[in-house]
Amino acid sequence: MDFSELARYDYHLPPELIRKQGIEPRDTARLFVYDTAHDTVIHDTFSNLANYLPAGSLVVLNETRVVPARLILRKETGGKIEVFVLANEALDAQGNIPVLVDRKCVPGMKLSFPDGSLFEVVSQDENRFFVRLVSDRSLSELLDLYGETPIPHYLEDKESKRDEQAVRKRYQTVFARSGASVAAPTASLHFTDRVFESFADKGIETARVGLDVGQGTFAPLREENFLTKKLHHERISVSEEVANRLNRAKSERRPIIAVGTTALRTLESILSFRSDFHPSPRKAEELPSERGAGNEEEAIKSAVGPFHPYSGETDIFIFPPHRFCSADILVTNFHLPQSSLMLLVDAFLADKGSKRDLVSLYEEAIREGYAFYSFGDSMLIL
Repeated sequence: MDFSELARYDYHLPPELIRKQGIEPRDTARLFVYDTAHDTVIHDTFSNLANYLPAGSLVVLNETRVVPARLILRKETGGKIEVFVLANEALDAQGNIPVLVDRKCVPGMKLSFPDGSLFEVVSQDENRFFVRLVSDRSLSELLDLYGETPIPHYLEDKESKRDEQAVRKRYQTVFARSGASVAAPTASLHFTDRVFESFADKGIETARVGLDVGQGTFAPLREENFLTKKLHHERISVSEEVANRLNRAKSERRPIIAVGTTALRTLESILSFRSDFHPSPRKAEELPSERGAGNEEEAIKSAVGPFHPYSGETDIFIFPPHRFCSADILVTNFHLPQSSLMLLVDAFLADKGSKRDLVSLYEEAIREGYAFYSFGDSMLIL
């Protein structure tokens, strides 16, 4: 596909289907199960996820943590300025911190924290600024003290006072461990101890990778993305132990389940970094002639590998057509129209020979009253 086809990924969502707060318990969110092989839909609850996963499969989760990256600081004139710390992005060569601001800003300005700590603006790079921290405290300490969790603006409730501690807890997975994301891997927000216990009962393993979600996730797609086949940069990490477990699952023909577009993007990236393997995009003559025309032999996917440990960045842009060689099943949420996330999920459907595209599935979910976006319900693609 190319940029001119992006309009196909639009749909109408009634405002009442945007859930503003996380449901409790987390695993009582609804689960939209789509079986691509039989073109069937089942409506269930996320707590029953294990019922649909093969025994012995390997579930891959993104263990990144969301940081309270939004700050309200003071300019030297006394006026307020909102500063968004791009915690997932690299420092510059001098160790300065990349940020976004909502007011006019120029190099040389000083932005004050309540305790007297300062951000000194040292340079500008397109729409970003780089700031030097002047403080006895570390950046992470200052964010913990004064930062706000950067939930999407469409979730903000302007009529009630924000409970930052409650937001920090709810807009975070129960297994978050490391990293610095500015948005949550939302497909993982539904997991609870009860879900993991149901995995153990069925012999389903879990493995953790890392992708630090960046502000670019929310950026609109441009024609340049399709021409270069690249997106924004995001940090990813896969340990040697996890890479070995992935390879073992492949060799034993046990299904790999990616939880969320971030986990799937990470897995596809570490395959694409191999010098002898380039999975994206598949040539047209290698694809089924139409959606649902059938898949290649499963042995082809099982033979692809090996996964390699990696720590660095990815800018991979996955859109139809794409040959997925890492995961067999996907757990995901319902995403914003015309987003890179929608394109990735639709590419996954097409690669599995689905008879239906993502928009048609979304339309059914809307008719059934599923909640969408960050705190919305979940989808399982088999």
